[in-house]
Amino acid sequence: MRGILRYGSRIILLYIAAAVVVGLIVSYAVISAPDSPKLQSEKGILDLTQAHVSENPLKLKGEWAFYWQELLSPEEIQIRSARDGNHDRWISIPSSWLGYRLDGQQLNGTGFATFRVVIQLSEQDRNERLALRMPTIFHAYKLWVNGKLLEEVGEVGQDKSNVTPHLATKLVFFQPENDRVELVMQVANFHHNRGGITKYIELGGSDVLTVRTNLRIAAETFITASLLVIGMYHLLLFILRRKDRAPLYFGLFTVLFGIRSLLVGELMITQIWPAFPWGLQFKIEYLILCSSGYIITMYFDSIFPNYVSRWFHLGTRIVTSAFCVVVVVTPALLYTKMLLIIGVMVVLHMVYLMVGLVKVAIWRMEGALIFLLVSVVALVTVVNDFLYYNEWSRIGNTSPLGLLVFTIAQMILLSSRFTRAASNEERITRELQVANDKLTEMNMNLEVIVQERTHDLSAAHDDLRTSYDRLLHSEQGRKKLLAYITHDLRMPLSSMLGYVEAVQDRVKPERNEQYLKYIRDNTIRINRMIEELSFLSHLETGQVSYRMEQVHVAHFLRRFYEQYELVVRDAGLDFRLDFRDVEDQRPNVPVVEMDAQRLEQALFNLVSNAMKFTSRGGLVRIALAVYEVNHARYAIISVQDSGMGIPPDQLEQIFDRNYKYDRPGVEKGVEGSGLGLAICREIVQAHGGTIRAESDGKTGSIFYVSLPCILVL
Repeated sequence: MRGILRYGSRIILLYIAAAVVVGLIVSYAVISAPDSPKLQSEKGILDLTQAHVSENPLKLKGEWAFYWQELLSPEEIQIRSARDGNHDRWISIPSSWLGYRLDGQQLNGTGFATFRVVIQLSEQDRNERLALRMPTIFHAYKLWVNGKLLEEVGEVGQDKSNVTPHLATKLVFFQPENDRVELVMQVANFHHNRGGITKYIELGGSDVLTVRTNLRIAAETFITASLLVIGMYHLLLFILRRKDRAPLYFGLFTVLFGIRSLLVGELMITQIWPAFPWGLQFKIEYLILCSSGYIITMYFDSIFPNYVSRWFHLGTRIVTSAFCVVVVVTPALLYTKMLLIIGVMVVLHMVYLMVGLVKVAIWRMEGALIFLLVSVVALVTVVNDFLYYNEWSRIGNTSPLGLLVFTIAQMILLSSRFTRAASNEERITRELQVANDKLTEMNMNLEVIVQERTHDLSAAHDDLRTSYDRLLHSEQGRKKLLAYITHDLRMPLSSMLGYVEAVQDRVKPERNEQYLKYIRDNTIRINRMIEELSFLSHLETGQVSYRMEQVHVAHFLRRFYEQYELVVRDAGLDFRLDFRDVEDQRPNVPVVEMDAQRLEQALFNLVSNAMKFTSRGGLVRIALAVYEVNHARYAIISVQDSGMGIPPDQLEQIFDRNYKYDRPGVEKGVEGSGLGLAICREIVQAHGGTIRAESDGKTGSIFYVSLPCILVL
């Protein structure tokens, strides 16, 4: 039994890891797909007259005017254009000027330049308060909007002595004066390998961008806090029990990457400590990257001893030390050129470890498969970050999330080791005590005691087995319910939090009533979702009891029709019941052994879906038919609607948990939890039946519920 459960859990973990990897790949493909040419600037002009950026923020990309080795103000650019005409050069943004060809030569990463773009706004946006979300720009910049200096990060100059580098993410708010917005930026870099605007600048409504930024900060704060707390906990475990070094390396790895998450993304460290030295920030980040491969190697060796060769130990120690020394003693301009080499070193470490993990997983060592799967997830996110910082990927800062998944899995693995060790000690102690008692009693009356103890042990074994199965079943249900609730409630709760903060901050007091109504509607939806999740979890774990009885299907459908006829007709739909073919076979009216209440619940879910996705004046039809296959009779209940239908390629997915399909023409306010059809399937399968759907994607849908009939003597 334990082997079967262990194999099942491994299969589930494999599916989860595969889904994560596929999701990351798909996300990369979607995010990196080229935008419409209409949303890219051409020769310094970005036409947004057909867009509505105040509601749908846009990442600025395309050609900007580029003035190399010149720090020009908006007035100076206008004077030059009026005097000499338009002789501008163009550079693609976002990208570094490193490698840009100018007058037949390629530029290096250091220098200074001015960038300019003109944005044409729509009539709607010219009256809205807009904002620019400025990413980290290497290494100092000034920003003018419509001739006004709105932001300055660091100090811009024409040589290294006159430049003060600084990194920070900013939100810049402005009110357009007309439908034309001119952005002028002076950028200077003498301290990093890559200079210029290397990340997306976002343009959008002030409220929308503020909410998005706050959500990013909240997510990074959660990940950072989680990594730091987990890391400190395991370092304390090592201090209390120094014999096992696995918690030391794991805690050190987790704490270091918790610190690194403060130095990337939204740069939480500069928000907490604005004067934090940028040079120290970069050295810490690069030192963590350089040492991560060695630390994770030592952790792997602690978990699975003797699987890392001596030459690899020695080689990784030498290479890691060399890189760390270079980072410490050289300026950022030099060691930032080694980012790709450092990335290759870290990836090679992880690849080598995964080869070892494959071996130990094949040998079925405990924890090896989990370690391997989460390492794949972490590797994908880390590789993506290295590609992002080298401008080869547009998905930024995914490694903290991947490392959090990796960390949680390792925490569970270490916890299971501690629990197993403690349980083994307790078990051995109990066994020794029991053995001593048995020997004492056997000296008194050997045969009687042997018989009594054999009987007692057998009974105790059966009781323990029963209790164990019940506890395991209950625990599985609890874990699944917790996982599903966490998955399904994260987005509505995050959205509600944003509106609550909007009400508290009085962002737009005139919309408070609208925000509160949205919060109330989501609260009702979340409550319904929790009830459905709980019920579905009980269904899947077999904790729902059924009161089966013999029921005439035709009578059952007629009662159901009479009960819900007014509900359907009040929704503006035609509701019909059709089982004339069955009435013609009165001597053989189908009888099914069912729990009428549960089956009514499943049927109502199907009718509710039909009502939800059928326009007023449409038709909802319930029909009954009887089929015979291999001398077995089945009652087929069908629920048909005249809505927009379901694409045929999605018919196999609609019964999966959390699957939702937004049909064209349906109001956006119509939302469901994605659990109704999953509940239907569980109830029907509990009756020994099947459920399926048919649709051509255009003229409605038909759901068929097949139930086995019984012979009535």
